Amino acid sequence: MPVKMQIQAMTAASQALDLYDVFDLKSIAAHIKKEFDKKYGSGWQCVVGSNFGCFFTHPKGTFIYFTLETLNFLIFKGASSP
Repeated sequence: MPVKMQIQAMTAASQALDLYDVFDLKSIAAHIKKEFDKKYGSGWQCVVGSNFGCFFTHPKGTFIYFTLETLNFLIFKGASSP
């Protein structure tokens, strides 16, 4: 993910943590997804939690994984089906 988008991802995550209880993971993820859909077009996905596994395909340059406070954040744009 380009640096500008990485900064936006961390900013959106920080804002979500300010707005929602740390245990309201669904609202936190939804907030981040909506921000990315609005700014970068639809199709973004967001996973938030402390323990999860995943397996997916994404276009190059549309993936970030980071930790903020006690939560892990995974944001990516879903790949289009052929």
